Amino acid sequence: MATGYRELAQTLRGRILNGEYEPGATLPKQEELALRFGVNIGTVRKAVGLLEAEGLVTPVRRRGTVVRDRPPMRRLGVERYAKHKWKFGDVVAFAADREASGRTWRPTDQTQTVHQVEADAEVAAAFAIPPGSPVYERARLILDDGSPTHTLTSYYLPAHVEGTPLVNPTPGPAGRGGGFAVLTLQGLEPHHITESLHARMPVPSEGEQLKLPAGEPVVVLERRTYTIDDQIIEFARGIHAASRFSWTYNFQLPD
Repeated sequence: MATGYRELAQTLRGRILNGEYEPGATLPKQEELALRFGVNIGTVRKAVGLLEAEGLVTPVRRRGTVVRDRPPMRRLGVERYAKHKWKFGDVVAFAADREASGRTWRPTDQTQTVHQVEADAEVAAAFAIPPGSPVYERARLILDDGSPTHTLTSYYLPAHVEGTPLVNPTPGPAGRGGGFAVLTLQGLEPHHITESLHARMPVPSEGEQLKLPAGEPVVVLERRTYTIDDQIIEFARGIHAASRFSWTYNFQLPD
């Protein structure tokens, strides 16, 4: 019998990971768990709270404590940016991830807002412009079957994108092939990318927007996209729900 909330959490965690409680299943009611394991209801609540903080379960109104979907979606490395996908087809980067994960995607899985804003210090440094200079901000919320997975906010110099679909606020990708195809038509074909990743706890607005359970961190991606002559044409920040993605990279070892 479990005697403490950590021991009870370990027992329930094991049953989730071995498939006894499958993704989408509802855990027994807390009163039932207390009776089954010979503990008080406070111990059960603390154990379930620990599993919520680990991202294994989430409370759902009128259902109870539900086991979260696992494994997470694959987030590809260089393969997601393959030129044949966006130069000669309709696939945009986030759709490549969905296809690799066996999921379908729709243009309405991406919402967006577009504004001209003043460059903050990080954006200004990326473009080597004075802070406060005008840039276009294109902010997207990406959904998977109606559930948010991440946000991506891209910044562009007005001279690069003025009058193009990249500043059109219509929901969905910026036309066939997405933003990279638009930049290519502007004579700014993406050639190489630098991505940086770090994890942190979300700020309240991020937790609300991504519908994160208590205690779940986010993975922050910063992306710089360059032309063949090293001209930066996009700076982007992505905020990813940590439990929704596995990050997959395939590359050739350098000499």
